[in-house]
Amino acid sequence: MNLLENSLMFRTLAGKYLKQIAQRFGEQKLDGLLLIGGFEAYRSLQEIADARDTYPEFCIPMVMIPATISNNVPGTEFSLGADTALNEIATICDKLKQSALGTRKRVFIIETMGGYCGYLATMAGLAGGADAAYIFEEPVTIEDLRNDVYHMASKIMGGIPRGLILRNENANPNYTTEFINRLYCEEGKGKFTARMNILGHMQQGGSPSPFDRNMGTKLASRALEWLTVQMKTNTRDDGKVYVKSNDSATLLGMRKRHINFSSIQDLKEETDYEHRIPLEQWWMKLRPLLRILAKHSATYQTSLTSKIEHISEEAEYSDDSM
Repeated sequence: MNLLENSLMFRTLAGKYLKQIAQRFGEQKLDGLLLIGGFEAYRSLQEIADARDTYPEFCIPMVMIPATISNNVPGTEFSLGADTALNEIATICDKLKQSALGTRKRVFIIETMGGYCGYLATMAGLAGGADAAYIFEEPVTIEDLRNDVYHMASKIMGGIPRGLILRNENANPNYTTEFINRLYCEEGKGKFTARMNILGHMQQGGSPSPFDRNMGTKLASRALEWLTVQMKTNTRDDGKVYVKSNDSATLLGMRKRHINFSSIQDLKEETDYEHRIPLEQWWMKLRPLLRILAKHSATYQTSLTSKIEHISEEAEYSDDSM
């Protein structure tokens, strides 16, 4: 039995090249496909599965293992690489906090990667003791920014000589990292200084974390075991593997601490394709902790669907706090 394993160092979707892909599948006489990647791989596998009626070469068992630092693939709570990136960001934040303490009365504005997914900014903010983390999923207003500046000034004048603000790279097209940095520089005159730090591709480097190593081993083992069973079960009398049911094209991910297979086509209903994120994200329930740990006077309401809605900002500052 033939299993295709390959690594292509570029990003593209399968939909543009379905005919060529089907031709290659036929030439290699593939009986199964293991795909490892991020949102492009997720979307490509859906396009390949949708084209089974047109291209019989795609009627083989297929499974995807999600691997992206953005952690934005539907069907799993964790993607390979996200924990390693989070560790890198947390380490950098710790170093910047030490720098801020040495300089005294300094605020660092840090931009993280992740596309439209705010996982890295939120979890790094919790791990690093950030005063705020701006993300796309929770829209930020100019009033929010103003109140955060007031909070920062009050905190620093109260004796805590450092501040940390995180921003996801696509949090807001207008309130950019540079804009927020300039805002803090201007409004903090006489109270504190601000510096901007765009982490960039440093987040993608480093040795894999123990969590990612162990999870990768488990997912690979389960995926190969599933493919082997599927190929044996769906082998016809002529020796060819043929299957086109929904549960034969799957995503292998972790949900509620269990490793599960999900139909790649059924996951369409859980996907925001425009912004390349799941419609529901478990870590959003942790967002209120950012304000609580920062001792920020803010009020949140958690809905039954675990979405966080910013209800009101209640802050009172003395005239000399700014």
